[in-house]
Amino acid sequence: MPVGRDGWFEAARPIRVEGGIKARSKRGSIGEQWWSRRFIDILERVCDAGRLSRGRAYARRGQVLDLDLGPGLVKARVQGSRPEPYDVSVRITAYGAREWAGLVEALAAQALHRAKLLAGEMPPEIEDVFSGCGLPLFPGERGLDMACSCPDWGFPCKHLSAVLYLLAEAFDGDPFLVLAWRGMGREVLLDALRATGGGGHGGDVQGGRVQGGLVHGGSGGGIPELLDVADVPFAERIGDFYESGASPARLGPPADPGSPPDLLLRALDPPQVKARHIPLLDLLRPAYRTLAAEENE
Repeated sequence: MPVGRDGWFEAARPIRVEGGIKARSKRGSIGEQWWSRRFIDILERVCDAGRLSRGRAYARRGQVLDLDLGPGLVKARVQGSRPEPYDVSVRITAYGAREWAGLVEALAAQALHRAKLLAGEMPPEIEDVFSGCGLPLFPGERGLDMACSCPDWGFPCKHLSAVLYLLAEAFDGDPFLVLAWRGMGREVLLDALRATGGGGHGGDVQGGRVQGGLVHGGSGGGIPELLDVADVPFAERIGDFYESGASPARLGPPADPGSPPDLLLRALDPPQVKARHIPLLDLLRPAYRTLAAEENE
């Protein structure tokens, strides 16, 4: 490693990589969505700014060879100035089946959160749901266990920083990776949430096991049904039949105006009905969008 005029060691240039993972962002900050920015904000608060800057350069140059995410662990290989790539790992706590059973129940109890997740969206309020269960969604300042096989004495090194920035961009493309890192895969979570409104078949993840990022197994009725109501004879309800049954405080804020107009259609199980061989939902979606457009005029 050559010595510069000021007596400090000059960093050797990394070996150029063909086919590495390159950051989509070419300049400025990395991370566009609120969940990836939340992750980056944590990093930039606790990590050395200079090393993060060099890590961004590595990420944009494509020095990261591969990136693998599983429950509680991200593994990667980063090509530096030496012939052999460095091994990088980033660990957080992956929640078990019992913890995820409580989280799914809490998410299912919030109809709007449930609907947005089923529509592929990540509502900002999901952090509050996790916090309410005593389980953080994002790692705190001491919640990341990071390691790199390079000889760099600084922490995190530029190799780790490059992986962290690419991880944030991966979160941008698929917010459910944040949840998979915590131990719950996308499809199993969505199946559990769908089951809360579909007759209670397999909605509870309690008693299951975490394997490969997914929660498997389990049975029971721990998650309330979205449309469950008490069966009360009409004669006993004649005085309040047309009332909502819930106080205005419990109804919560109105739906997010940025939500898609067919959000309800996406959230509920589709009826097995066709008209002229066309699924009913395909006929209803244009009508919902037309009504939303007319309302906004």
